Amino acid sequence: KNNGGVVGAVRKIAEPLADELGYVLWDVEFVKKGADYYLRITIDSEEGITIDDCETFSRAIDPILDEADPITDSYHLEVSSPGLERDIKTPEHIAYCTGETVEARLFAPLQGSRVHRGVLEGMDEEGNVLLAIGENILAIPRSAISRMTTVFEF
Repeated sequence: KNNGGVVGAVRKIAEPLADELGYVLWDVEFVKKGADYYLRITIDSEEGITIDDCETFSRAIDPILDEADPITDSYHLEVSSPGLERDIKTPEHIAYCTGETVEARLFAPLQGSRVHRGVLEGMDEEGNVLLAIGENILAIPRSAISRMTTVFEF
C-alpha cells in the first residue's frame, strides 16, 4: 500500500479546504489498526478547535474525498485538534511552535541523552532544530529526531 501517496493526495484536498474554512491543516495520517484503515486529519486555528469545528470540517471534506476517491480501501475518517501535546513534524510546525516548550526524542543520544526539553527557537540555515536549554542553544539535526512534541506545563 502506498500510504505516502494517500497522505499526499488527501493533503492536496484538505489544505485549501482548511484555508477556506479558516483552519490550519496540521497533519494527515493514514493508518491501519487491526482490519480497519483510519484517515486522521488534524486541524488547528488561533482560537483552538472545538468538536463543532471537527464536525464542520468532516462534513465539508467527506463529499470531496468521495468524489476524488484517493483511497481504494474503505476507511474511517477522523478529524481532530492537535491537543495540548502536539506532534511537531514539518518546518511549518516548527515555525508555528517557536517560543513554546518542546520535548525532542532522538534516535541516538546527543550530549548523553536521547530526550531533550527546551524552548523551541526555530531552525538554522543547515536545517537543525534549535532548542534553548537554560543558557545554551542545542542544535539538533532534524533527521536525528524520532518525535518532537509541545509540552504542556500545568
